[in-house]
Amino acid sequence: MKFEHTPVLFDETINLLNIRKNKIYVDGTLGGAGHSSEILRRLEGTGLLIGIDQDKIALEASEKRLSKINQNYKLFHNNYGNFEEVLNSLDIDKVDGILLDLGVSSYQFDQGDRGFSYKYDGPLDMRMDDSMEISAKDIVNDYSKEDLIRIFRQYGEEKWSQRIAEFIVEKRNEKKIETTFELVDIIKAAIPMKFRAKGPHPAKRVFQALRIETNNEIGVLRKSLGKMIERLNVGGRICVISFHSLEDRIVKETFKYYYLDCICPPEMPYCNCDKKREIEIITRKPIVASKEELEENNRAHSAKLRCAEKIGDSHEG
Repeated sequence: MKFEHTPVLFDETINLLNIRKNKIYVDGTLGGAGHSSEILRRLEGTGLLIGIDQDKIALEASEKRLSKINQNYKLFHNNYGNFEEVLNSLDIDKVDGILLDLGVSSYQFDQGDRGFSYKYDGPLDMRMDDSMEISAKDIVNDYSKEDLIRIFRQYGEEKWSQRIAEFIVEKRNEKKIETTFELVDIIKAAIPMKFRAKGPHPAKRVFQALRIETNNEIGVLRKSLGKMIERLNVGGRICVISFHSLEDRIVKETFKYYYLDCICPPEMPYCNCDKKREIEIITRKPIVASKEELEENNRAHSAKLRCAEKIGDSHEG
């Protein structure tokens, strides 16, 4: 199966990145190089594209795809949370554009042996990087009931979190939970029949929560986003596509912090925090998919795109 993935909000993202020749761009979630292929085309052999991904299969697919366009790119098997390590290895201080397309690709979902999907039977894995020590199986079998409830509520917004966690603990006391379908059966048993017939698949929210926890997706985003803004050149832009309300909130709040001129408490008679505004927020409201895109790509329903541009110290707003 080919690593092919149609990027959500493709035109909007590429246009907002404002790609310019002789500049340096980072795609922190390279995937199958859907966005990066167009970035590389627009660079026209100048500047540099840096692609980062945890998935070795994605990197192999991207290498083949990008090599047919041009050679001014470098790919790294890493987590975008370590982007500074990547830039430092190239002796690059600042870049002119950064893209994050968060979440999981259609290819990864459709690979049953990766364990991302409740639709395919396979090992309960969910690691984007298979060299990571902890998998979804470890979380399901080793986390306390209270921790399972927490991640199901926080990352899955699952209203049956407590009951599902109780059923998991009961089952794992009999034997280890090894596969996706074993977990699906437990979730279905935990949710009363009359509530299972409505809405999305009953396992959807729990699987989402486990994937986010397995890959520390929220923690990595929270740790990295501000540092990415700080490593932008003046005029450089950062674009983030999120698929989860918690991710979008982190992007929104981080952009808001870097936009502020002052963070002193309101009761302070004068400012003494030395905080300076560092960005312009290009998207006052997140960009969402058009009706046409939604008809073609169901994955686009929850997508939100936000963009900000780095400004200089002398900027007056």
